[in-house]
Amino acid sequence: MAEVRRLVLPQPVANVLDRDCDAERAILAELKPGTVMMSGDNPALPRMPKAPTLLDFFRLRFGKITYNHLLQSARRAQKAGESEKVVMACLLHDISNGCLIRTDHAYWSAQIVAPYVDEEVAWAIEKHQALRFYPDESVGYGYPEAYVKFYGPDYVVPEYLQREYRAAKDHPWYLTSRIITINDVYSFEANVEIDAREFEDVIGRNFRQPEEGLGFDNSPVAHMWRTMIWPTNFL
Repeated sequence: MAEVRRLVLPQPVANVLDRDCDAERAILAELKPGTVMMSGDNPALPRMPKAPTLLDFFRLRFGKITYNHLLQSARRAQKAGESEKVVMACLLHDISNGCLIRTDHAYWSAQIVAPYVDEEVAWAIEKHQALRFYPDESVGYGYPEAYVKFYGPDYVVPEYLQREYRAAKDHPWYLTSRIITINDVYSFEANVEIDAREFEDVIGRNFRQPEEGLGFDNSPVAHMWRTMIWPTNFL
């Protein structure tokens, strides 16, 4: 069978500024005999196992910045003597940033893992998006200096995050989410690399790995994991 050339069309969320779809039209114009749209395993990406585990996504799909950040965050929490539940929350809090989407990343991250973790873990991950903008000196968390650079000195937190903060700060699980922010802001050391297998036992006790593999267990979020497996699929 003759080898075909496969074309990759950017996902709409990454191409939203091109309202006339000029880039999309240009790629589709390349379709001809011997050329198809990308579907299935992209040879430019490491191939995922048939039944992928959480650690497989860490190794084979996450960008290096997210990979190192999550592991540094979890290690900081572990060294501080936090519970495994909190360590797990730190390990997963920015999982969406790894290879899915940055916008409202904590909401996406919480949804991605919700079927597989304790409810408190998913809640804490979601609420850290709002809490990270609000200092809590009682636990040693100040407004991150990096946010002044990212958003400017006069940044106003959006109303929906203001509401989330007010609700979260009075919640019984507030400290679980707050500890994520504490172990989040300082976990970007450039020369620290950690092997994800360091947390294999913690994951085994706190993450319900489906036998069929993430993306194939018919859970409400299986499609999100499949998107991370095949991020360049045409449809």
